[in-house]
Amino acid sequence: MTGLENKSTRPKSQPNKTPIRIKERIIELRNETKLCAKKLNYKLKKENICIHDRTIGKIIKSEGLVRKYRTRKLKCRYIKIPLTSGELVEIDIKYVPKRLKNKRYYQFTAIDSSSRWRYLKIYDDMSNYSAISFLKELIKIVPFRIRSIKTDNGNCFTNRYKGYPRSEEPFNPKLHDFDLTCQRLNIIHYLIDPGKPAQNGKIERSHRTDQEMFYDRHNFKSILELERAIKQWNINYNNLEHIALDGLTPNEALKKVQNVRA
Repeated sequence: MTGLENKSTRPKSQPNKTPIRIKERIIELRNETKLCAKKLNYKLKKENICIHDRTIGKIIKSEGLVRKYRTRKLKCRYIKIPLTSGELVEIDIKYVPKRLKNKRYYQFTAIDSSSRWRYLKIYDDMSNYSAISFLKELIKIVPFRIRSIKTDNGNCFTNRYKGYPRSEEPFNPKLHDFDLTCQRLNIIHYLIDPGKPAQNGKIERSHRTDQEMFYDRHNFKSILELERAIKQWNINYNNLEHIALDGLTPNEALKKVQNVRA
């Protein structure tokens, strides 16, 4: 009679079930890096672990490791123009979140639109001199020739919206020192539209990564400690996989372009 009782027909084992060791590795990487499922997949492939993005997403969701109260984003189709390294470099400034000894510091950032290669440096002001010195130092360090740059309308980059009315000749205004430096270096300087930071989207997204993965995880007691840490973080960022690069790091993308040209 016991054999006639109704029992569950659910299989006790699943041949395609993800091994527990892979699940543990996914959870471990998620807690360490806070990366999305696709970027976690890039890292797992380098460890010879082949698994689908959707499976990784289900695992981290079942463990409660995803963001809550997420809003659905509007998906728009943008025309992506293929760029070469150095063809367009975005430059912007980020406030260092916490003051050091009651003094504010600023992070100057430059990112290549093609390879996502980045360079960071800390300054104690947002003056014209700091912006020009950052540009000159960037030219010495980058492994490619910079042909054009794009910035916002800050006072250290342009006087179009604040310096023009004060000019003696409004229809023939005096150029900003940053623009004059770009002309001497044979670099085209583009400006985004006022109040449109999305036009500098690559550098704005990198600033969000800086906040989440660098500033929120570290506390600094001195400017020297901050400068050393920002150099190491810049190295780590240039070795971080990017979805826009199909899993390549910025350094790998640069090497790939150089090999193609060779």
